[in-house]
Amino acid sequence: MSNKLNTKDLINIGIFTAIYFAVFYVTGMIGYIPICEVLVPLLLPLVTGIPFMLFLTKIDKFGMVTIMGIIVSLILFATGHSWLVMAVGIPCAVIADLILKSGEYKSWRKIIVGFCIFSEWIMGAMLPMWIMRDAYFDRIRAGYGDEYTDTLMSLMSGWMIAVMALMVVVGGIAGAYIGRSTLKRHFERAGIA
Repeated sequence: MSNKLNTKDLINIGIFTAIYFAVFYVTGMIGYIPICEVLVPLLLPLVTGIPFMLFLTKIDKFGMVTIMGIIVSLILFATGHSWLVMAVGIPCAVIADLILKSGEYKSWRKIIVGFCIFSEWIMGAMLPMWIMRDAYFDRIRAGYGDEYTDTLMSLMSGWMIAVMALMVVVGGIAGAYIGRSTLKRHFERAGIA
């Protein structure tokens, strides 16, 4: 078996990145309600666990998870997120890929850890609320108004960054289990996984 990515691998990356992005984008819409923005780091890995676990059934070469992470990071940057989404997302994807590869993309423990680390890209999208706070909230205020911005600012105090990073891990663990359960129940029966 060759270690080089082939056309089928690239097609799988494209398909599963599109599915992953669509699922996380729809779920991320809850962030338009300020109180729900706090739940985004928990919910995104929870729901993206299903497409990600299905994606892992198609992987046997290093680089596929990395490419997915690069594409997601670039799309987010291109759609208005700060450069921090790439600065966090791309290294998280590479580290996750290395962890997954060390378990030959089959070790359940390494899948859980890899998915949790991959999912931490979410923090790259949220970091501007703390490290570029004034510029970030000025932009939010211009687009969403005072009430939304003031509510969000009050929710995103300094200590929330650690809570939200931990929420990604909790959501990642739960999402991995939900994804595995869904694979066993539905996709394996249908012959997809």
